[in-house]
Amino acid sequence: MFQSLSSALEAISEKLEKRSAIKKADVDHEIEKIKTALLDADVAIQVVDSFAEKIKAGSIGQEVLRSVTPGQMIIKVVYDQLVELLGGEEKHELNFNAAPPVSIVLAGLQGSGKTTTAAKLANRITQLHKKKVLMASLDVYRPAAQQQLQQLGKKIDVNVLDPIFGEKPTAISSRAIKAGRIEGYDVVILDTAGRLHVDETLMTELQDVCHYVNPTETLLVVDSMTGQDAVNLASEFNDKIELSGIALTRVDGDARGGAALSMRAITGKPIKFLGVGESVGDLDTFDAKRVASSILGMGDIVGLVEKAETVVNQEEAEKTTKKLLKGQFTLDDMAKQLGQVKKMGNLEGLINMLPGAKKIKPKLLEANVNEQGIARQEAIIKSMTIAERRNPKILNGSRRRRIAKGSGTTVQDVNRLLKQYKQMLLMVKKAGKKGMKGLFDMTGMPPGELIPPRFN
Repeated sequence: MFQSLSSALEAISEKLEKRSAIKKADVDHEIEKIKTALLDADVAIQVVDSFAEKIKAGSIGQEVLRSVTPGQMIIKVVYDQLVELLGGEEKHELNFNAAPPVSIVLAGLQGSGKTTTAAKLANRITQLHKKKVLMASLDVYRPAAQQQLQQLGKKIDVNVLDPIFGEKPTAISSRAIKAGRIEGYDVVILDTAGRLHVDETLMTELQDVCHYVNPTETLLVVDSMTGQDAVNLASEFNDKIELSGIALTRVDGDARGGAALSMRAITGKPIKFLGVGESVGDLDTFDAKRVASSILGMGDIVGLVEKAETVVNQEEAEKTTKKLLKGQFTLDDMAKQLGQVKKMGNLEGLINMLPGAKKIKPKLLEANVNEQGIARQEAIIKSMTIAERRNPKILNGSRRRRIAKGSGTTVQDVNRLLKQYKQMLLMVKKAGKKGMKGLFDMTGMPPGELIPPRFN
């Protein structure tokens, strides 16, 4: 998400940072470039004009033009305005401040990803908030919609209300709330039906459900790939059912991101969640500061750490670190690390969360660091015997040919994996002697390239 906008703004930032002095004419010129970048990213014209005026007002002050680093000061102004545009200091977690069961209604058009989002949300609530969740499908029109939610419920170990043939959406919601009260559920998630477009039937049905349930949260699920239509859609739904927030789906496939930037400004409703992948764990809380940092190429280390914490066992991580430093790290340990990386979600999304991702990416692509590459490496390690994993020195030519055949790869792939394994051991050994400087010497990347600017 935001790839095109991020690339454009990073280029402008790099140019500004090199300037030791900036005049008002320079500011005007760069603001025009920023406006073009925003429009290319599919941001609404009224939002672009307002945003540009605020940047201009903040950038032509004497404290900026006369500062020691005026370029960085202007970047800070852009960052501050992006944060404000995206919702500022607003907290976007769910509201559980109601008598249980707290009801959450998911609305949206057909194909927006409501059912998948329902499961992701249920998974998040059970794992993060430790609450008991019941899901119910109100979609009695789309073939197998209710069965799809049941399958997803089994996958995440969350109960789903059994469907009754011929039951109307309002009756299903009534039965779900009643079951929630009787069976001690903390949260009931209602996955409503969608249409191919907004119509009177859809809105009337949603209004009836919301009137009966009186939900604590009413979230609109919107496919970010629909661009500016998503903003109009949010406005229409909000006029009818009073939304509490928005969940944007498929943001990993939207290179522009204009909908996210426009939606908060035009509808006044916060974006609460971002669907960043296909896994049930690929649902991120929306954070304006972190998104703004990501757009400007500063990365999102906090988000990366949070993702890691959800899949990495702290005790195991400490053991692995000790083994690495002692030179006892085996290919079995490497396989475990690869598995944890896969659990963290879309690899390109993870790379984009690193500061200086634009500079790191070519090196990673050159090293074949991608989902297919990780799967290939796992297959190679699994094709080895226990003795080979623990002592790669015994891997002669015939053994490597056997492993390649067993894993469906080539001998060159096996050799490449073993080379990466040796480089990892050398890197850690060098870092242990020289500290972090040794680590960066091995990667060939100066520490400064990975350290994002800090705006307090």
